[in-house]
Amino acid sequence: MEQGFGQSPLRLEDTRLLRGEGRYTADLNAAGQAHMYVLRTPHAHADIVSIGVSAANAAPGVIAVLTGADAAADELGVMAVAVRPDNRDGSPPFSPPQPVLGADRVRYGGQPVALVIAETLAQARDAAELIEIDYQPLAAAGTLAAALAPEAVQLWDEAPGNVALDWQAGSLADTLAAFDAAAHVTSLDLVDNRVMVMPMEPVAALAAYDEATGRYHLQAPSQGVHGLRRELAETALKIEQSDLQVVTPDVGGAFGLRATAIPEQALLLWAARKTGRPVKWVAERGEACLSDLAARDHITKAWLALDGDGRILAVRVENLANMGAYGSPGALTIPTAGYAAAITGCYDIPAFHVATKAIFSNSMMTNAYRGAGRPEGIYVIERLIDVAAAELGLSKIDIRRRNMVPAAAMPYATATGELYDSGDFGGCLDRVMAMLGEADIDQRRSAARRRGKRYGVGVAAYVKINGGVPSEAAHLTIDGQGAAILRIGCQDNGQGHRTAFAQILVEELGLALESVALVQGDSDAVASGHGTGGSSAISVAGVAVTLAARKVVEAGRPVAAMLLQCDAAEVEFADGLYCAGERTVSLSETAKDAGGLEGSAKYVAAAKTFANGCHVCEVEVDVDTGHVAIVGYRVADDMGRLLNPRLAEGQVHGGIGQGIGQALLEDCIIDGASGQLLSGSLMDYCLPRADDLPSFAVQFDEIPCATNLLGVKGVGEAGVTGALPAVVNAVVDALTEYGVMHIDMPLKPERVWRAISKGLAA
Repeated sequence: MEQGFGQSPLRLEDTRLLRGEGRYTADLNAAGQAHMYVLRTPHAHADIVSIGVSAANAAPGVIAVLTGADAAADELGVMAVAVRPDNRDGSPPFSPPQPVLGADRVRYGGQPVALVIAETLAQARDAAELIEIDYQPLAAAGTLAAALAPEAVQLWDEAPGNVALDWQAGSLADTLAAFDAAAHVTSLDLVDNRVMVMPMEPVAALAAYDEATGRYHLQAPSQGVHGLRRELAETALKIEQSDLQVVTPDVGGAFGLRATAIPEQALLLWAARKTGRPVKWVAERGEACLSDLAARDHITKAWLALDGDGRILAVRVENLANMGAYGSPGALTIPTAGYAAAITGCYDIPAFHVATKAIFSNSMMTNAYRGAGRPEGIYVIERLIDVAAAELGLSKIDIRRRNMVPAAAMPYATATGELYDSGDFGGCLDRVMAMLGEADIDQRRSAARRRGKRYGVGVAAYVKINGGVPSEAAHLTIDGQGAAILRIGCQDNGQGHRTAFAQILVEELGLALESVALVQGDSDAVASGHGTGGSSAISVAGVAVTLAARKVVEAGRPVAAMLLQCDAAEVEFADGLYCAGERTVSLSETAKDAGGLEGSAKYVAAAKTFANGCHVCEVEVDVDTGHVAIVGYRVADDMGRLLNPRLAEGQVHGGIGQGIGQALLEDCIIDGASGQLLSGSLMDYCLPRADDLPSFAVQFDEIPCATNLLGVKGVGEAGVTGALPAVVNAVVDALTEYGVMHIDMPLKPERVWRAISKGLAA
């Protein structure tokens, strides 16, 4: 099949999008719509003494001004909190949900405290300036370090020391025993910096309420309309799910940010009911910096125990994770279960212990961001291995080779409880080093030195544990012209789902790629769905599509037998044709005679999948300025069978770009004493530009996954998982002559320059 499994046809989505024909939420309008402006507190921690809205209510164009008191009167609910792991003593954690509108106390800068609905956005914004709020400011702890200080303000009485959760995994006794027996122990303190997600499309929403039917309608970007509907209906609005329709049009990036409902969506729906008007809200970028959930933000102490031959005996981690002011859906699970599962990486490590404390601070909550705990864990183990190699005088390649899980050991049960079904970790390392060309490294170092630079090579191996979506259902219809309509609950956020799922149907049914129509992003049109996340679209939803296609074949078999004048048992199907001997009838002809064919299937994932690979990053560091330039980047990946190599490579490129951004440039800066966001615009928060990124060389080794019928492992989050440690390892390698063993992300020029200067002064 020229456009089937394993091929790289051009994306079906691109022509429309490149012509400017995309339909994003901000492009949508409704007849008679009003506009919402959200008034946000300037204080990171304060009591609200009183709110006066009379002047704002009288302003031109104002339809309504709503406050926390109004929300309480209408018994509006709260935002969702997800699964809560227990404390190490078995007691439940404290994870308070966020109110949709602050009423008595605000706990982070930018928290919504009132909203104005007006005929125009300008009128709403002007009226909001007339709202009089009497705040009683309180002491704030805006950062993780500030919240942990002995004199820090306590955000919640139920969380002494600002500790929301004290959690552990692994065997502390076995781990300590391994450390006691170790010939060498490596220790490392590091910071995983707070980042903003920053999708290309800022958040927006359009809501309406039909008084005649009592139904709410919301159009908004999401990673799955059914999850968004459930959270808004059950916790925020306190209505039946059937009373809310959620529609997601084109989405300009998600990365975990759009996997959960946000207060503004609930406020918009509430405002539509209160005013009897459709209401629209579009966040400007500065507002999104305040209102979007953040990510990462850890302070970590880590240790590695090794024997005399450089083999790893155990890894131990103490991690402090900033969860922000309230409990977001992923704030507790990401730095615990997600993080700990990845801590042994590609290596045969017999013992581990991870202790995580989730800490409240006067800041925006943290939640899922591309990888959701896995990149954080891989970053720790890969940095530890590089430091251990330097301390022991071992090659950073050799220490990895001697500790990697061998291909012959698959399936391999990790100490963390995962079961790697397939993979050749050492093979990926060998392939990427061959791509690098080790023989020329000394020449590259010398050439860089002559230009006043220092050359470094960073290596990082990774396993990305995939499986964020447990199941998915697909419904497929074939009409008499051979056209297919596929309904599915996962959500395209720019990945190319229409192309990918169409390729599966090309392979299974022999359809033309362009003949497949994809219906998604409408909770009324699609019966159910778990959405998109955890690099699971193809390994879960793709399997459901495959099974639905095979149901269609079976539905058509008796019809084809009648047309072929034979028994159904004699009919075979291949390449879009039912065959009985030399007689054939096409799928479209069969569907036409049957009045259409349908097939539905639900796939429940039997196991997780494990994308893996190895990244090599080359950098040149300017000694005089500390500027880091990435001059080469190579990747050897194993994503299992590749449905579309072009799409897979694009996903890897995007993930690497985000990893480079966090490693070198991105820094969400909050003042610890005041809780004020100091990087609240793209003038202050540095995203990577085209000239910050090199050309990427990516090779794939397709080792099929053994736990799903397609053999795929997932791609979306792999790039960022390998990029974080590869970039930092490269910069540290470049600065070894200055005695540098570690620099915390982001490796901005000043930070690198100071590390060089400290080394020169030593």
